[in-house]
Amino acid sequence: MKTVMRLPILPLLLMLVASAQAPSVSLSKYLKKDMDLNVDPNSALWKDAPAVFSERSAKDTETPGHKTEFRSRWTEKNLYFLFICPYEELYLIQNPVTDKETNKLWDRDVAEIFIGADFEKIWQYREYQVSPQGEWVDLDIDRKTPKPEGGWRWDSGYKVAAKIDKEKKVWYGAMKIPVASITDKPIKPGFEFRANYYRLQGPPPRKSIAWRPTGTTGNHHIPESFGLLRLEK
Repeated sequence: MKTVMRLPILPLLLMLVASAQAPSVSLSKYLKKDMDLNVDPNSALWKDAPAVFSERSAKDTETPGHKTEFRSRWTEKNLYFLFICPYEELYLIQNPVTDKETNKLWDRDVAEIFIGADFEKIWQYREYQVSPQGEWVDLDIDRKTPKPEGGWRWDSGYKVAAKIDKEKKVWYGAMKIPVASITDKPIKPGFEFRANYYRLQGPPPRKSIAWRPTGTTGNHHIPESFGLLRLEK
């Protein structure tokens, strides 16, 4: 008689749940030299960039029609990120300002990265945002000892680019972030950051998209939920 092995139900369910979760590691591919920022996915900057995807909310529920792609490249001096953002409806500031920071940009459509390099003080990290119109804000975050005015007056010196393709109903956002604004450590292949990628999209009730779900509806600041950004050659 042939013996049929059966896995206990609970471990099997846990395996299925784990397989459905977002990957915990995203990759960034090395660039030999720094490049001007653009939002063309087929350009030399982005076409070979590794990508991760999400169409789930921060609370880990489905967000149909908003499957977001996150790509990354790096040099010794800068990290590059591209966000490819399908949308149903835009929710924008009427008179955008792009030559200085826009505080509370997160109240409208935006793509975000939260990133840090201190694995002991995980409550300290940086936040960078870009809107479909090229507005931006960067923040110095300390969840235990919040910075004055939420840290938004801190300036990283990063650059952004953005474009809306109304015909395809996709917007693109890109960032070029100085490594020195995150860590003073030298970086090389194998270096890891703690990171998470997010989007806020559309008018209320707003949609959120998270690479690594935080388990909450409106709070992206759960550093325990962050994944890893690993640099590769």
